[in-house]
Amino acid sequence: MWPSEPDLFFPDHVEPEGAKDGPSWYFAFLGSELVCKSVSGSIEPLSGDDFRWLDLDMGEKHYLGTYEQNHCFAVRGKGASPEGYVALDLRGILGRVQQPIFYLSGRAKQILDWSETHRFCGRCGEKTDYHKSDRAKICPRCGLICYPRLSPSIIVLVTRGEEMLLARNVNWPAGMYSTLAGFVESGESIEQTVHREVHEEVGLQVKELRYFGSQSWPFPNSLMLGFHAEYKSGEIVCQAGEIADAQWFKRDSLPQTPPKTAISGWLIEEFVRSLA
Repeated sequence: MWPSEPDLFFPDHVEPEGAKDGPSWYFAFLGSELVCKSVSGSIEPLSGDDFRWLDLDMGEKHYLGTYEQNHCFAVRGKGASPEGYVALDLRGILGRVQQPIFYLSGRAKQILDWSETHRFCGRCGEKTDYHKSDRAKICPRCGLICYPRLSPSIIVLVTRGEEMLLARNVNWPAGMYSTLAGFVESGESIEQTVHREVHEEVGLQVKELRYFGSQSWPFPNSLMLGFHAEYKSGEIVCQAGEIADAQWFKRDSLPQTPPKTAISGWLIEEFVRSLA
């Protein structure tokens, strides 16, 4: 079963009194890269003591909530990673950190991105204020409320007997294949998106959709909804400018695929397990 974010995280947008003086984690970004410390080969976020000692030049700070009694903060600044620490893109920590750390890092980045891109009202141009009771920004002039953006998308493994369909995006390195994916369009159901995306990307019709699970995917703000689906009809025709190649593979001849920490990897692993 696809793992979800543990119940040990309790989100909140209001920093309680004394939170910065208690046990804490700081998800500190320099641009789009997360400042981390390496402990015995594993990647960890900054503790409150780390953050205070480093004295980073940081801008906005957002309170995220608590995880295992650690107060969690998102901050972003400028400059280079301090000596003895590393700054990594979130893709660089995928598979190298415990899953709760990856989810919290993604949450932090999405909230920082939202705050920076909603400094002014998109309707009238007035500078926005923070909402008093929600994680949101509100325009003091026209009242428009903007919440952190979330873009739902589907990811689907199409199977045909003991074969699975894997494709390679035109922007990926040679040899890397994965499942099909795409964003939900306005007015669509999730199921309609699966049918449309499969047909657009590889020209196939599918049936027997089965929901598998979801994953927060902060690249930049997606919620990936995973499915298995069975081949119904059609011949593979790759979408020009989008799909470089797509093929049917058996479990003993798989190409390079995403790690099991990504939902695409779990979709593939679950299908292979079902064949045992």
